[in-house]
Amino acid sequence: MHLCSPAIIKSISIPFLHIAEAAGMAIAEKNIKKVALLGTKFTMEKDFYKKYLNDKFNIEVIIPTDAEREQIHHIIYQELVHGNFKDESRNIYKKIIKNLEKRGAEGVILGCTEIPLLISESDVDIPTFDTTTIHAEKAVEWALQS
Repeated sequence: MHLCSPAIIKSISIPFLHIAEAAGMAIAEKNIKKVALLGTKFTMEKDFYKKYLNDKFNIEVIIPTDAEREQIHHIIYQELVHGNFKDESRNIYKKIIKNLEKRGAEGVILGCTEIPLLISESDVDIPTFDTTTIHAEKAVEWALQS
C-alpha cells in the first residue's frame, strides 16, 4: 500500500501516515543514522522505504545480500505466515542481522508483520524497530491529537 501512497494521498481528505514516516520518527529519536531493513524481497529491494527514510530523515538504509534476502523471504512465506517459528530460522535472522551490524547498521527495521514474532530486541545487539507496532502507535497518537 505504501508504494502507492502518493496516489492515495491525492484521493483522500484525511491524514495519511506513511509507515516509513512512523519508522523514521522512531529511528531518529534514537539518533540512528544507518539502519538495516528486513522484510519481504519486495520491501527490501524497492526504494519506497529506503528513499523515504533517506530523503526525509537522512537515514541510510542497508539491506542484506542477495542470498540473505532469499533466506529472509523464504522464511517469511514458507514458515512465519503459517505460524511456524523455528529456532533454526531465528538463528539465520540473527546471523544476518549480525552481518548487517558489521556493515555499520546501528539498528534494524523489522519491516514485515511476521518478523517480530520470530526476532525481538533481546535476540540482537542493536535496537529493533517493529514497524507494525510503531505504525499503529503513531496512528493512535495522531487520532488522539485531532
